[in-house]
Amino acid sequence: MHLCFQLGTIATFNPSQTIQDPALKSVIEQRVAQLLNSDIRKVLQQRRVGLEKESLRVAVDGGIAQTPHPTGLGSALTHPSITTDYSEALLEFVTPPFQHFRETLDFLDDTHRYVYSQLDNEVLWASSMPCVVEGDASIPIAQYGSSNAGLMKTAYRRGLGHRYGRMMQAIAGVHFNYSYPEEFWKLYQSVLGDTGDLQTFISESYIGMVRNLQRFGWLVPYLFGASPAICASFLGAQPTSLKKWREFSYYAPYATSLRMGDIGYQNDKGGEASIKVDYNSLQGYVDSLQAAISNPYPEYAEIEMIRDGKWQQLNSNRLQIENEYYSSVRPKQILQGEEKPTLALARRGVAYIELRSLDVNAYEPLGISEEHMRFLESFLLFSLLTPSAPYDDAELAAIKHNINAVAVRGRDPQLKLRRDGGEVLLRDWAGEIFEQMTAGCDLLDKDSSVHNYCDALQHQRAKIADPDLTPSARMLAEMDQQGEEFYHFAMRMSRQHQQWFADRPLDESKRLQFEKLARESIAKQQSIEAVDEIPFANFLQNYFAQS
Repeated sequence: MHLCFQLGTIATFNPSQTIQDPALKSVIEQRVAQLLNSDIRKVLQQRRVGLEKESLRVAVDGGIAQTPHPTGLGSALTHPSITTDYSEALLEFVTPPFQHFRETLDFLDDTHRYVYSQLDNEVLWASSMPCVVEGDASIPIAQYGSSNAGLMKTAYRRGLGHRYGRMMQAIAGVHFNYSYPEEFWKLYQSVLGDTGDLQTFISESYIGMVRNLQRFGWLVPYLFGASPAICASFLGAQPTSLKKWREFSYYAPYATSLRMGDIGYQNDKGGEASIKVDYNSLQGYVDSLQAAISNPYPEYAEIEMIRDGKWQQLNSNRLQIENEYYSSVRPKQILQGEEKPTLALARRGVAYIELRSLDVNAYEPLGISEEHMRFLESFLLFSLLTPSAPYDDAELAAIKHNINAVAVRGRDPQLKLRRDGGEVLLRDWAGEIFEQMTAGCDLLDKDSSVHNYCDALQHQRAKIADPDLTPSARMLAEMDQQGEEFYHFAMRMSRQHQQWFADRPLDESKRLQFEKLARESIAKQQSIEAVDEIPFANFLQNYFAQS
């Protein structure tokens, strides 16, 4: 059987060890060896994978569409698969969780084809960064109807606009949702010799996985970042350290994902406004987020609560709700009704992981490929198998520094990242991570006649040796060869994707299914609006009073 590597000796783990230590590699190998002795492949085939992909609706002139959410797409409030994010023009495609990547991508593909059948002279923007943007006023806030639940979603978005501006809210991304089956957790709990409550073990394992995904998460924008350039209109009159590209674009020569950098989506203002979220335990995570959504912040108290009869924010606290806190990865639980996310986590623990640091890949009509998903699965497994000690403020600061450094300068061959109080070349650290990941790829390829995970690992490893293979480098090289602004590149790719979907119209049965979902979602929204009886202020009071 093909192996990415040969299993080594077994050793124990010391929390002070770093990933480059041979002993730590042996810890991962030991865990893999024990799992390989079980029916692990059959168990892992029960895992669940979902995607959330955002795409701006863009008019033919490249500006953000000012039209309402198309009626043929149903209700953005209640449709299970087609909704909106911040803006009325920012579509969000949500797949159910499937066992197989192909099922997930096929569903996403079908959804795109149906959506295109409902658009009138608009395209879905192929890039994370928008263009052309004419200030905040050109970004319409999403509308969800007159129900209390709908009014809450719109008021929350108004609050985001007041607090951070609307510009960064128009940025699109891809979220990778992943969960292991219960049988896997039973096996893994046995491997680690844990005899405690299973759900507690699952939750704390996911939280440890989140810490590692943050520690090593800079690798995602390096490999998959696809926003090295932006439209000049995105910056407006703001000063910038970015370099001018031709007449109407800006870029950073070594950038991978400006979306993940300082000009992208963020809400940590630093200083006294800084929000500290505790990732060292599930309880700490819940408590710190609860504190942030409960404690008033003077700057936000200056924002009027109601103007012209419309709520301008949900409250004047540091965070209006939990989702306002941006993180590259989140532990999640499925909500029941209007349940608060932190309450769902406290009640039922962590159910899955949401990796949020992926750019929309302009070279993929769906924004992501099956091979990319295989690499991400192996990266998540590596982050689970690697022992995850709690981190302190110094390490958290290093994590934030590293993500921003890679976003803006990731392809610089001399770039050093912070680790263990010192610095290490990105390419050296990445090489160590890839070496550690081989064990997990062998586990995922176990008993298979093909070696999809090992192959995906090698394809991504090539980007470390040659940064020109990254999507960000390819974009800049192509823009240079074609003599293009960022706008022209993104519009050209958007048109190509539009044609790709148009050439493969949905068959009649699938089209009817989507039309039925749209009608049902509209009827459901109308039903919710019909039974609302309490004033919006009381609805909010009841929502935040949950405990």
